[in-house]
Amino acid sequence: MSITLKQLNYFIASAESGQVSHAAVNLNISQSAVTAAIKALEDELGVKLLERTHAGVRLTMEGSRFLEHARIITGAVAAAVHSPLREREGYAGKLTLGMTYTVTGYFMSKYYARFRKTYPQIAVELKELPRAELERQLACGDIDIALMLVSNLGNTKELEQEVLMRSSRRLWLSADHHLLLRNDISLADIAQEDYVMLTVDEANETAGRYWDLAGLTPRTVLTTSSVEAVRSLVAAGVGVTILSDMVYRPWSLEGQRIELKRLAEPIPSMDVGFAWARARPLVAAAATFRAFMSVTMGGGG
Repeated sequence: MSITLKQLNYFIASAESGQVSHAAVNLNISQSAVTAAIKALEDELGVKLLERTHAGVRLTMEGSRFLEHARIITGAVAAAVHSPLREREGYAGKLTLGMTYTVTGYFMSKYYARFRKTYPQIAVELKELPRAELERQLACGDIDIALMLVSNLGNTKELEQEVLMRSSRRLWLSADHHLLLRNDISLADIAQEDYVMLTVDEANETAGRYWDLAGLTPRTVLTTSSVEAVRSLVAAGVGVTILSDMVYRPWSLEGQRIELKRLAEPIPSMDVGFAWARARPLVAAAATFRAFMSVTMGGGG
């Protein structure tokens, strides 16, 4: 099998942007080169990864599954290139790592598993906590470093932060929703639709800020703390929602399709990153974890 890193990177860029043309601009190459690389990748795998729509491209079910593998591969290669090629016996110690729910469930698992394999001598204690408690424990030293939604960070006076990934927020729709035919969709348009509101990790409060800024209120018909419930309800046509690409999956648990549309207004991204106390230096294990994640994410993971 002759799959190249170039093909994987072009596929990842196209899947994340939803537009081959946008991926080409971001990669500073021609659109035809991106299209040819993805076609060669699909031929090698024997499956269709992306399908064209009136709005760009979208992942097939096989493409959604392969995207996670592609990110792991490119991230692992970047880590191997940038990491010191030496024995790791000296890397030891204990790391107390805090995380919020969304980061634990939809971001961290593959990176955590890879870190444990790379640094088996570092003992990791994980704490999944709400943001406010996470910030309190960081400030008082009970947690060494946290991986969280830094776009929600409140205690910026005592806590330092570093963004690892910015995840765009887009409109989720059922496969037969009438708004799919619209090119320009505004919050005013969405305000006329039934809306499913997510509450976990302060998602409803974040949404409230950009709705308030527009002087509008969503017509919320159901509120839930479960991302999977939102996915199923949107796919079934109960309502629409605006959520980040990080938690997006194109299929509900029932096998129904969920479509994405960009909004006319600028919607703030959901930013994942590190937070730690300004008043104390990072312990060695925390510094190692921070460097590992920065290198891995820099490789497209």
